Amino acid sequence: MNVARRMRGFSLIEVLVSLVIISVGLLGIAKIQTIAYAETGTSSLRSIAAIEASSMASSMRANRAYWATGGGVSPTLQVTVAGTAITSTTDGAMTGTPNCEVLATPCTNRQMATYDIQEWAAALDPLLGGGAAYNATITCPTTVTPIDCTITITWTERLTATTSGAASNLGTAIMTPTYTLNVQP
Repeated sequence: MNVARRMRGFSLIEVLVSLVIISVGLLGIAKIQTIAYAETGTSSLRSIAAIEASSMASSMRANRAYWATGGGVSPTLQVTVAGTAITSTTDGAMTGTPNCEVLATPCTNRQMATYDIQEWAAALDPLLGGGAAYNATITCPTTVTPIDCTITITWTERLTATTSGAASNLGTAIMTPTYTLNVQP
């Protein structure tokens, strides 16, 4: 009789309890996967901002004749980029759209800086959401030596809710992270 009792197997209640426990665990894993997927997009934008800021820093170092002097602007050279173009600058001569790849004569240092910024803006635009989704500023105070420029990129991204209560409170909340890189051209 004792042997027959051991060989009975599981009862239906034991099977249902184990299914509930496994289901709760699988739902938790699915939630973690969802959050990880959403955060991958966020970290991707942050990486892109860092790479693009470093790219502009390299262009600034390649054109030291312009950037290390602050473009001859006093007290601060500031260039703001949104969309695919320069939207404001304290260097009034930084205008036009020079194409330093096809000009018959070599570009001046200012034209090269303008060209580099426009190429940089064209690269940033599709990567960070386009148009009003981002803003980039290069600031070079010319009153100190050596000139220490700051490249700042700000973009918008949607926040990720981690609970259903947070999701209802979050709605369409947007966060505007900022990446800042200091460079001495």
